[in-house]
Amino acid sequence: MAEVTEAGPRVLVPGLANLPPGVERYRIRGGAVTALLLSAGDTLEINDPEGCQPVEVAAFDREGRSDPGLLGVQTGAPAAGIVGILHGGGEDARRVADALAEQSVDISAARAIHGFGPDSPAGETLSLTAQADLVCVIGAPGAKMLAHEQNPPTDVVAWVTRISALPEGVQVLPDPLADQNQDFRIAKATAHAYQVNAGEFIQVIDVEGRECSDFQCFSVADLDRGVERSLDATMTRSLMGAAYPLPGLYSKYFDVDMGPMLEVVQDTVGRHDTFNTACNPKYYDDMGYPGHVNCSDNFNRALEPYEITPRGGWEAINFFFNTNLTADSQVYFDEPWSRPGDYVLLRALTDLVCVSSACPCDVDAANGWNPTDIHIRVYPAHNTFKKATAFRMTTDADPELTKETGFHPRTADHTRNFTEYAGYWLANSYTDHGAVAEYWATREKAAVIDLSPLRKYEVTGPDAELLMQTCVTRNVRKLAVGQVVYTAMCYSTGGMIDDGTVFRMGPDNFRWIGGTDTSGLWLRQQAEERGLQAWVRNSTNQLHNLQVQGPLSREILSDVVWTRPDQAAVAELGWFRFSVARIGGPEGIPIVLSRTGYTGELGFEIFCHPDDAPMVWDAVWEAGSPHGLTPLGLEALDMLRIEAGLIFAGYEFCDQTDPFEAGIGFTVPLKTKDDDFIGRDALLERKASPQRQLVGLELTGEEAAANGDGVFRGRHQVGVVTSGVRSPILAKNIALWRMSVEYTEIGSEVEVGKIDGHQKRIPAAVVRFPHYDPDKERVKS
Repeated sequence: MAEVTEAGPRVLVPGLANLPPGVERYRIRGGAVTALLLSAGDTLEINDPEGCQPVEVAAFDREGRSDPGLLGVQTGAPAAGIVGILHGGGEDARRVADALAEQSVDISAARAIHGFGPDSPAGETLSLTAQADLVCVIGAPGAKMLAHEQNPPTDVVAWVTRISALPEGVQVLPDPLADQNQDFRIAKATAHAYQVNAGEFIQVIDVEGRECSDFQCFSVADLDRGVERSLDATMTRSLMGAAYPLPGLYSKYFDVDMGPMLEVVQDTVGRHDTFNTACNPKYYDDMGYPGHVNCSDNFNRALEPYEITPRGGWEAINFFFNTNLTADSQVYFDEPWSRPGDYVLLRALTDLVCVSSACPCDVDAANGWNPTDIHIRVYPAHNTFKKATAFRMTTDADPELTKETGFHPRTADHTRNFTEYAGYWLANSYTDHGAVAEYWATREKAAVIDLSPLRKYEVTGPDAELLMQTCVTRNVRKLAVGQVVYTAMCYSTGGMIDDGTVFRMGPDNFRWIGGTDTSGLWLRQQAEERGLQAWVRNSTNQLHNLQVQGPLSREILSDVVWTRPDQAAVAELGWFRFSVARIGGPEGIPIVLSRTGYTGELGFEIFCHPDDAPMVWDAVWEAGSPHGLTPLGLEALDMLRIEAGLIFAGYEFCDQTDPFEAGIGFTVPLKTKDDDFIGRDALLERKASPQRQLVGLELTGEEAAANGDGVFRGRHQVGVVTSGVRSPILAKNIALWRMSVEYTEIGSEVEVGKIDGHQKRIPAAVVRFPHYDPDKERVKS
C-alpha cells in the first residue's frame, strides 16, 4: 500500500498490506483446502502464482447441496481432490471438515469447477461470481512429492470482493487459535484489566497494525497478601540475557524476586520494548500536550477494582513498541513492525491480574501517528500451542509460524536447545554431547545434522537451462544430468542475492537449493520478465534434508542406501554428484543422495519427503551407531564451516558484496562462460579493480574474534571480521575477514579491535585461506 498523490506514491508500506474495504485475501496451501461463506454478488478470484497447480472450487447452497451453478458455471466434475484432502486427515483438514459439517455440507458427492492444469503459466487467474448465498470450498490438490520428482503441490491465493463490506476491523482479526473463554476489544486510547488463571493463554492482537499495547500483571496470591508485586522488566532482561523474551528457551517474564509470571509461546512480530514506561502525563506535558490521555492514567483507572495503588508512570511491557539503542546509547523509536492481525501469545505461569492498553499516542510515530484498537483473547489451560515466531517470505507475505522439520521428532529426543532458523526450529547443540564433542565426531568419525530449512525450488520447462544460465554465475550448460554445482546468484550490480547449489535432474529439469526464498523468487521474476517458458516452484516443504558428514560417512551410508544399476552407488558417488536412491532396498524409502556438505569433510546429503524423515533418521542412526555417529547442532557446524572457509549469508556476504569479496570468486568463470548472465558486466569491472578480499586471519591468544570486529593497521581500519572461532583441530585462534586488497599478502600483520576498536587490540596475521584442508583433499576423498 502507498500514500498516493497526483505525482505518484510518496510512501510505500508493503508491510501493512492493507486491503480496500470489502476485499479479503486467503491463502490455500498446496495439498490443502479452505472453506468460505459467500453472499450473492460476491466475486472470487483465484490466482496460481507459481503455475501448474490444479485447483478445485465447490459450491454448496445453505442446505448443503453441491451446485457449480451457484458460481455461474453450469457444469462440473467430481471434487476428487477436495474429497481426498478432507479424508486424508490432518489437523487443518479436520477443522475444515468439522466446519462444513456444521453447515450441513455433504462433501462426498460434491462436484467442482476445475481450474488451471499441469502446464498453466504462473500468475493465471480464475474468476467467479456468487449467484446466491453459498458455502465455497477451494482445494489445491496434490500428492506428496518424492525426492526425485519435481511436481510439488504449491499455494494458490483467493481474493474475495464482498458486495457488502464487513465492519471495519473485523476482517483483519486472525481466526481464534482455539475456543476462548474471554474475548474482548480494547478501544483505542483505553485500557482494560482482566484476570487469568495459571496455565491459561493470553493473545494480544494488533487489530489494524502499527498499534502499541502496554501490558502489566500482578500475582493474585501476592495481591491477596496485600503485596503489589508486578512484572519487572529489568529482572526479566537480566535473567533472559535479552532485551525482551521471545519464544524458545529464553521466553519468560519475571517479577522483581525472580518469580516466573509469563511465558511467551508465540510472537508474530518480534519487536517490542522493555526499557520505557507506559506513556504518562509527564511525557505529554513535556511534549507540549498537557492533559493528553495516556496509558498510565488508563492503567490506574482500569486497576481500581483490584485496589492497586495508582502510579504516575507505569513500568510495563510495551508490546509492538518499536524501540532500539543507537551506538551512542540513545533510545529511539519508530513506527511499529506489527501488521494487521499480528499477535503475541502468552501463557500465565501463576494466577494473574492483567492490564492491557491500546496506546493513545498520536503525537509521534509510536502508533504510526494513528491509534487503533487492541483485541484480547484468553484460551483455557488444556490447550497446547507450539512455540513459534513468524517468518515472512517477503515483506508483504502472510506470516508463517515456526515449523518443525520432518526430522524434529528424532532430534527432539536428544535436545531441547532449539533456535529458529529461516522459519524452522533447528538444534543448537545436543544434551549428551555439546558443541565440542559434536565437532570432533565430525572431524574424526561421523555426525548427522538436519538442515531442512534450506530453500528448494524446482526449475522446469523448455527454457529452464536458459533461465539458470542467465541467473547464476556458473556455466550451467556444462552441467551433466546427475551433477551438482555450487554457484553464486547476483544482481546486475554484482552484489550477491544468494549462494547455493544447482542440481541437474534432467535435460530441462533443475533444482535450485539456496539459503533464502529471495533467490527462488528472483528466478521466477526473471522467467516472467524475460518471457521464458520455465516454471519455478517452491518445494521446500516437500524436501527435507539430512547431512551425514565425516570420514566414516561413506561406510555408514553404504549399509543403508540402495541404488539402481543406472545410478552411482554410495562408494562410487563423486564429489558434487547425486544419485536417485532408496533407503533399505529396492522397495525402501525414496531419496536423493548427493555428495555435498557444509563441514569441509567427506560427506553426503539425503533428501526425502518430510513424512519419511523419521524413518530415514532411524535407518542412518542404526547404521551409524556402531561407528560413533553423533548428532550435530548449529553451534558445532559454525566451527566446522569457519575452519573450512565456507561462507554464510549475513556474515561473509550480503547484496553489497560480490563473489570475489565473499571468497568464492571461483564461482565466476568469466573467461570460460561466454553466455551473458545477470551481473556479468559489473563483475568484470569489479574483478579488474578489486577493492576488498576475504582472507584468513590467525590471532594471538585465546580471545576469539567476532563478526563486525574491526581490523586495523594503527588507527586505520583496513578490514572487518566476518566470522571467528578457536579451532580445536588446529589449536589456533582463527577468523575470516574482508580486507583492503593492499593487506592481503600472507604474513601481513594487523590488529583486531575490541571494546571500541582502539582500547583493546589483538595482534593477528594474514594466513592461507581456508585454514583447514586448503587443498580440499578430505572433502574430495
